[in-house]
Amino acid sequence: MAADRPETRFTLAGDVSIAYQVFGDGPVDLVYASGWLHNIDVAWEHPGYAAFLNRLAERCRLILFDKRGTGMSDRNVGAPTLEERAEDIRAVMDAAGSERAALFGVSEGGNMTTMFAATYPERVSGVVLIGCFPCRAWKPDWPDGRKRDAHEADMSNLRNSWGDFSDFFREVAPTVADDPQEQAFMNRLLVQSGSPSSAVAITRLNYEIDIRALLPSVQAPALVLHMSGDRAVDLRDARYLAEAMPNSELRILERDDHLPWVGDPYQVSDQILNFVAQAEVPVRDERVLATILVTDIVGSTERAAKLGDAGWKQLIESHDSAARRAVSRHDGDLVKWLGDGLMATFAGPSRAVAAARAIREDAAALGLQIRSGVHTGECLRRQDDVTGLAVTISQRIADGAGAEEIRVSGTVRDLVVGSGLEFETLAPQTLKGVPGEWPLFRLQS
Repeated sequence: MAADRPETRFTLAGDVSIAYQVFGDGPVDLVYASGWLHNIDVAWEHPGYAAFLNRLAERCRLILFDKRGTGMSDRNVGAPTLEERAEDIRAVMDAAGSERAALFGVSEGGNMTTMFAATYPERVSGVVLIGCFPCRAWKPDWPDGRKRDAHEADMSNLRNSWGDFSDFFREVAPTVADDPQEQAFMNRLLVQSGSPSSAVAITRLNYEIDIRALLPSVQAPALVLHMSGDRAVDLRDARYLAEAMPNSELRILERDDHLPWVGDPYQVSDQILNFVAQAEVPVRDERVLATILVTDIVGSTERAAKLGDAGWKQLIESHDSAARRAVSRHDGDLVKWLGDGLMATFAGPSRAVAAARAIREDAAALGLQIRSGVHTGECLRRQDDVTGLAVTISQRIADGAGAEEIRVSGTVRDLVVGSGLEFETLAPQTLKGVPGEWPLFRLQS
């Protein structure tokens, strides 16, 4: 099967090179986001894996890639954020000339698939999640998650046993775990996909991922596939995913292997093909997942009175010009001016936080102090404006911030894991006009 291996190409996602392959000429583009560590060249060496991919390419134009930090893509990129991984999908689709595609993600590959589908609904015709999870870590509202001390013990074992993946293989492919040839392939695949350090960094990131807030924003038809005997992901995770996405269904397959290409390679591939061929995209409204930044100038009234109308006009024009440039520089869209501040939307939260920092720095150079609020949620686009609860939440977060503060919601904090941004935890707060208490965080300089 290795002779059928397609040509590996490279494209840039920002300044990171992403390896990808395009195979088949079916009527539907199908993008495959693999789980954990992967190498698109080595994958073709396994007869079952090659059969799985070939089957998909019989009826689809298959696009597969190595996530940043793994395989043949650039490795030395730290622990990529979910936002960055979603941008890998966009870069690969653009390079392959794919305007719209069905996506399927395995394990944590499903998390980046979900992020992309919620952020770019116009580019997604369907979503298939296989052995995926919404959240890994224990939290008060996720009591079945893994406790941190147990996770840290897992990381120590992973680093110390790198190169011997027998325990891991027994978890994800128990039906062939004792087969020496299968073990040899799995060892080669993983060793050629990442180093011990990168494996630990990526696994730490996966532990922190929490996509629960994104799921209601996935508009495309979605199929959640779960293996009845899966030892790596619990059935409750699959049920949560299926219930939280508005146009989804759950199918449980009678098999024990977490990896979809182990065992009968056609059992899972045919489920994928039948779904993406029949998926009917609902009539799209203008709902979209976005990160909203709201800023405000602290003490503007007093400053305006001190400077006078002409002086204040000159100062505010300088601030507005700098803020407009900061939003544009970080790929945002300036929605509107709000008195002495602004509202802008971004495709991902890291960009919004970076823009908030830039606006704060530029304002400080003018002698102004800024407060900012950032939240990620579903918005309704109306011509050049955005509305919805997420907008209100962003405004209320900004209202409660102090001078020079950048405050973010818990959703933003969860989505920027791996970015290097550090936050101070604030006491949960009630936001005017918004039900419930909200966990908030302050960006540390």
